[in-house]
Parts: sequence; structure tokens; C-alpha cells
Amino acid sequence: MTKECEVTGKRRSRGCRYAIRGIAKKKKGIGLKVTGITKRNFVPNLKTKRFWFSEENRFVSLRLSTQAMRTIDKKGLAAVIKEMRAEGKTV
Repeated sequence: MTKECEVTGKRRSRGCRYAIRGIAKKKKGIGLKVTGITKRNFVPNLKTKRFWFSEENRFVSLRLSTQAMRTIDKKGLAAVIKEMRAEGKTV
């Protein structure tokens, strides 16, 4: 199972972690130098959440980012599920 939000489509993205050494110029040093670069992943904050879907009289379990939970609070569960089904996703 991929680490992807079912509503927004957020997934992990790649980036770098920088190891920095030195004293900043504003602190009378010679400046900061990057001494190492390491690849890392930025992973979305995913939660598995059950919602009561009253139109079909059942629970719906979704793997969501916290931003998607706020979207469901704003639009409503029925509107979000309707958009997901229009994209071809099964709920």
C-alpha cells in the first residue's frame, strides 16, 4: 500500500537534508558551509479514519492526510465521495 492520501492524492516527495558547519557572518564568523547532503523523504501525515456515510447507511474507512480531513469538514463527506467516484476511485 502506497503512502498516499485517497482524497487529495498527496504522496511522499524527495528532498535533501543539509549538514551545516561554521559560525554565521552576523556572529562575526566566516559563514556557514554545507559539509554534507543526504537524501530524505517528506512523508504526508496520513491517518486511517472511519466516517459514517449516512446516504448509504454504512461506515466508510479512508486513509487520509490531515489536510483532507479539513476538506471533508468544509465540503462534507457526500461531496468528497462524489468527487472521488467521478475520478474512478472505489469507496
